[in-house]
Amino acid sequence: MFGEGTRNARLMLVGEQPGDREDLEGEPFVGPAGRVLDRALEVAGIDRRLAYVTNAVKHFRFTERGKRRIHRKPSLAQITACRPWLEAEVRAVRPQVIVGLGATAARALLGPGFKVGRDRMQLRSGDLAPCMTATVHPSSILRAPDDDARRAAMDDFVADLRKVATLLD
Repeated sequence: MFGEGTRNARLMLVGEQPGDREDLEGEPFVGPAGRVLDRALEVAGIDRRLAYVTNAVKHFRFTERGKRRIHRKPSLAQITACRPWLEAEVRAVRPQVIVGLGATAARALLGPGFKVGRDRMQLRSGDLAPCMTATVHPSSILRAPDDDARRAAMDDFVADLRKVATLLD
């Protein structure tokens, strides 16, 4: 599955891989994590329609458990195999800012030395875009242990996206 959005978007958001809903619907970030992303973008003042949204890995890796398909983290080989497609999307869109969402996207974009827990929102320039960084994946907010933790994680995520918005001005 390839990304979607404005062809000349100044902002590209890169997730890990399609989830179950995304795989079934054929669009990125349309499931629960996509709803979190949409809310956070809106609060941060970023119009998703003006961004390009894609994933580092273009297919849904999963394990079947009964009728459910459970997410499995992509391997380094899968990230590497999908890199040419991600690079082609970046060349087509030519974003000013690329934001990796989660550790897999950060690794694909910024290399294995970038750790979201340690380097979250540190700006880097690279061969893909003049300004690149990474933050948490919106699905991590859904996995927070309780409502207070989810609110705090969402507030932090929105704060990260507000920083991104200032880069686009």
